[in-house]
Amino acid sequence: MIEELKHLNTNARRQWLKAAGAASLLALSGKLSALPLWKDPKFSDNPFTLGVASGDPLPDGFVIWSKLAPKPLERGSGMPKRALEVDWLIAADEQMREVVQRGKVIARPELGHALHVEIAGLQPARDYHYQFIVAGERSAIGRARTLPAAGTAVDQLRFGVGGCQRYEEGYFTAWKRVAEENFDFIFHYGDYFYEYGPMRSTKQRPVQRPMPGEPDECYTLDDYRNRYAIYKLDADLQAAHHSAPFVMSFDDHEVDNNWAGDTTEEGVPAEIFLLRRAAAFHAWYEHMPVRRAQMPRGPHIQMYRRFAVGDLINVNVLDTRQYRSPIACGDGVKVDCAEAANRKRSLLGGTQENWLHDGFGGQRPRWTLLAQQIPIMRGDRNPDPAILGVSMDKWDGYSATRDRLFEAVETAKLRNLVSVCGDVHFNCAADLKKNFADEKSPTLGVEFVCSSITSLGDGFDINERFKALQQQDPHIKFYNGQRGYMSHTVTPRRWQADYKVLDKVSIKEGTLTTRRSFVVESGRAGLMDA
Repeated sequence: MIEELKHLNTNARRQWLKAAGAASLLALSGKLSALPLWKDPKFSDNPFTLGVASGDPLPDGFVIWSKLAPKPLERGSGMPKRALEVDWLIAADEQMREVVQRGKVIARPELGHALHVEIAGLQPARDYHYQFIVAGERSAIGRARTLPAAGTAVDQLRFGVGGCQRYEEGYFTAWKRVAEENFDFIFHYGDYFYEYGPMRSTKQRPVQRPMPGEPDECYTLDDYRNRYAIYKLDADLQAAHHSAPFVMSFDDHEVDNNWAGDTTEEGVPAEIFLLRRAAAFHAWYEHMPVRRAQMPRGPHIQMYRRFAVGDLINVNVLDTRQYRSPIACGDGVKVDCAEAANRKRSLLGGTQENWLHDGFGGQRPRWTLLAQQIPIMRGDRNPDPAILGVSMDKWDGYSATRDRLFEAVETAKLRNLVSVCGDVHFNCAADLKKNFADEKSPTLGVEFVCSSITSLGDGFDINERFKALQQQDPHIKFYNGQRGYMSHTVTPRRWQADYKVLDKVSIKEGTLTTRRSFVVESGRAGLMDA
């Protein structure tokens, strides 16, 4: 089939992909499955080896997730190609004695026996607990929390931010510490896994723990499923998912490094790359606690979405990969790349840009959050003060999109704009300037860049290069190269961001400290030390 696709003309390829997307939707919804239910299931091992998770909270509910996988690292996860019913429970207490809802969900082979249940009808701003049961086997018990009702007064909200978790480069101790925080929710900015083949040790980047089986690079659905299983077997990552609902996004490595729209840096034909992307999105949906609205249609998925937290925060989850123009000037760090400033180029795509900007108008909560993947701020990557070198893969490589964002912020007179992101594997905090070349330019918001859970290994506090870069970009108030996560505490009057870092990820149980804390006061743009 792949060889046949190469010979199709553009229209024919589009029709094929459209049909493939429709077929994928039918398969995922189960309409193509005529298999009878497995009435008396028996499992060789615990079917809930990958844990449980909740996600996408709303005032009256959330998604609960699990996946039946008694042999998670085998093809098919040790499950037959048969559908079966699984019971689920929602309780008001951790011991699951005060059950407030119960039901059944069908685990289907088309979805790798993943379970997605959209819970509704609960009370706002409350903790709940959930569990799955099948054939006498019980899953772990997870905690979820509903959001405050839209428009209601909220005194305080606490949420976590984390991502970029390469398995081979360290232990997921940061997720264990996240689990201890009991956040209201956790935003994952992407790079849940890395699609690469086996990592080889170097002096600078040693392998701390090889992936089981040392699997090759991900291309097929089975490849992506296996990679998720390897990561989800980690006890610390499971603990984080058990502790609070996640708001999931994806960046590049869930598919392929630095992919952009319908293209990949590997230079394969678009129609071939889209087959790979369809497999990656299918596996992403199978393994994430997301809603049916995020079910992929072939190589396409609806990832950007918005939700309100009472009268406190308007959360905009962005997709900076699927709709972007091709990366300018051949990717990498470039100097004087005129293509990057072309007004016709977009990082978000026209539809998502309009959706985002339109959301700035009308009645809005106190704070506006952009929960996304890559830094908006200008980041000079060249330590020579006479040369401005910026990454083509970040918002710097799509400066017209950033200009339009800032124009929309000014037009809407948006006062409390906050961006959180990751991707770059270092901690960073900055003022978002209307003109980054002018230190006296108005500050339109702030940005908190989170490091990584493990990617790039133990890291360091700060080096001479970071010091030089910070001098060149005075809007950047903080650099740090250690691993960890972020904690955000938000009230109507102030937003506090705490950078939590580990001394080591090359060993289990590294020591966690708060490296730096910043505060933003409502109505007063710019970062201040806490």
